Amino acid sequence: MTRMPSFPADPGGGPTARSVIVRFVAGTLVASAVVVVGGYFALRAVAIDEAKRQTRIRVKEEANLVEASVRDALLTERGKAVQRVDDVVVGRVLSKTIVRVKIWSPAGRVLYSDEAAEIGGRYALDPEQHRLLRNGGAEVEVTDLNRPENRLDRQDGRLLEAYTRIRTPSGTPLLFEIYQRFGSVTAEARRLLKALAPPILGAIGLILLVQAPLLWSLMRRLQLSHEQREGLLANAVTSSRRERRRVASYLHDGPVQELAGLAFSLAPVADGARSRGAEREAEVVKNVIDRLRGTVRDLRALLVDLHPPTLASAGLAAALSDLASPLSARGTAVELHVDGDERLDPDTRALVYRVAQEAVRNVIAYADASTLAIEVDVAGSTARLLVADDGRGFGPETRERRREEGHLGLSLVEELAQQAGGTLAIDSHEGGGTRVRLEVPLR
Repeated sequence: MTRMPSFPADPGGGPTARSVIVRFVAGTLVASAVVVVGGYFALRAVAIDEAKRQTRIRVKEEANLVEASVRDALLTERGKAVQRVDDVVVGRVLSKTIVRVKIWSPAGRVLYSDEAAEIGGRYALDPEQHRLLRNGGAEVEVTDLNRPENRLDRQDGRLLEAYTRIRTPSGTPLLFEIYQRFGSVTAEARRLLKALAPPILGAIGLILLVQAPLLWSLMRRLQLSHEQREGLLANAVTSSRRERRRVASYLHDGPVQELAGLAFSLAPVADGARSRGAEREAEVVKNVIDRLRGTVRDLRALLVDLHPPTLASAGLAAALSDLASPLSARGTAVELHVDGDERLDPDTRALVYRVAQEAVRNVIAYADASTLAIEVDVAGSTARLLVADDGRGFGPETRERRREEGHLGLSLVEELAQQAGGTLAIDSHEGGGTRVRLEVPLR
């Protein structure tokens, strides 16, 4: 099934200044939000990396400070050795950001902690910590508070831990570890964001100020282009209607009358030939008369197509009846229902007739239908037209081929419907007939 798109019920059919500005402002706000949020997370990541780098430096500095107070007796957890280290840690290392200090033996025993309950605990060191004890250096990572050795550290919230190697006076390597509040890292990210937000937002505002005149100019040009297009379409429709009326008047007053008169004048000739017994001549003249009358009928049908005289005088129902008369003449069952057409203004009545005309013309030319239904219903503030047949129908590729061949009737009435603020939908598929629906608001 192929379905033509329905157009928005915009009386002008084109963009408005308000809609363009709203879309521009909305797009700018979204872009600004993306920049701000993305910038925050980018700065946050940079701040975290920088905080880790600073923490590596700090843990080495604090390790050098504490290492000077470490004695070999710390390996056996003697009270004086622990107290000596504790005096330095509490007095010079612990702060608002550093909340815990630990010293580990190579075997994984906690030799010192500012939390006395942790001293003496034994836990397995991971491979990275053993590598650091061998080779030196410093490492930083987010603390896993689910590990058993960190059960007393959970009260301080999310932490960042850093560790490095120190030595006893006899050269025994120990693992020195500090725990830093993670909030100090995010606080640095917020500080950077606050510092950079004004210039970023100022740059966005400057871009908006620069773009505003350009936007206004483009919007005006777009509106003028649309107005010109609408004017050209309206002029084309008016010119086409005027030309169709002129051609219809010429055919009616000229060739149609002449051919009808010629057929009328030949009738006595046929009768005279028959009275003389010249049957052959009479038959020839009769055939000529029949062909002339058939031509007159075809021309009168063409006149209805070009300019239906009954649309203004007798009304829409009579005009649609005349429109479908060629199908009735060939045996197609035609059902016509018109309700409320007296509420239609001349332009809307002409649009309804024009869409019906194009639909019926396609039925005559392509559908090979046995039934045709034409329904016009005017209710509330909307006029509706339905033209349905049970003919052979068509698929998307058929319509595209006809368009390429120059058959633009459906495309033209779609534009007319859009210009009037209405919608036009065409449902069709091979072997299933065609349904043309028009909805247009009353004026």
